Amino acid sequence: MANPPDAAPYGAPVPPARSGRLTLTALAKMVSAGERLAMLTAYDASLAGVCDRAGVDILLVGDSLGMVIQGHPTTLPVELSHALYHTRCVVAGSTRPLVITDLPFGTYQAGPEDAFRASAAALQAGAQMVKIEGGEWIARTVEFLTQRGVPVCGHVGLTPQSVNALGGYRVQGKTAEAADAMLADAKALARAGASMIVVECVPRDLGARLTRESGVPIVGIGAGPDCTGQVLVIQDALGIQPGRAARFVRNFMTGHDSIERAIAAYVAAVKDGTFPAPEHCS
Repeated sequence: MANPPDAAPYGAPVPPARSGRLTLTALAKMVSAGERLAMLTAYDASLAGVCDRAGVDILLVGDSLGMVIQGHPTTLPVELSHALYHTRCVVAGSTRPLVITDLPFGTYQAGPEDAFRASAAALQAGAQMVKIEGGEWIARTVEFLTQRGVPVCGHVGLTPQSVNALGGYRVQGKTAEAADAMLADAKALARAGASMIVVECVPRDLGARLTRESGVPIVGIGAGPDCTGQVLVIQDALGIQPGRAARFVRNFMTGHDSIERAIAAYVAAVKDGTFPAPEHCS
């Protein structure tokens, strides 16, 4: 069967230089060479392996598991033990992608020492980086972690662990004042040592601005096509979430006869800049 036009060559061998588990150094070289980063969430060994074979660069063991695996309306019920269990599963099922673990709500907000204990457990479970939500207020914790050998991915924009404070899942940074504040947050995280930042649900222009000015790679989810990379919840990318999909979501199963081909198409669309398209942007 011929490959669909938006898919990468299926089953093509991975170049030797990109074999083995990707590191932050390897990702930095990819970014320097102009390559976009393709990230997906993963929670189990089987789909982690499929993502690996399809060419995904980064697997995020997201606290989104509280919604898509556990069936909760928010990510807040996820516990550290849950995140560690799913991290071990993802690490066991994959060999190439860099693995990031979301630190759940309540494991890092109280202070740097709590954050370090949770981060140490995540790295001991096989993660190579942890992700925490928040802006300038969390920068001291980011610095504390990075000084102690814990790579950190920040998260600004729509921060799901703050859904109650935000009043729901809404686009953030729509005013000039809010956009400036978000850029200040991103710069504070970068100064504190964050290696990359996830930016969620912001206008396309703000996603581009953060990418230009923050000083670290920006991985967007609903943040436009100009980001350094893209991430989706894998259930969204495969069209298996109930209800109406968010505007930034594309069902990559459409036109493909296997999950692996659909994920390869996602990777190809991120790499060549065709996803997200204008219809996926705010």
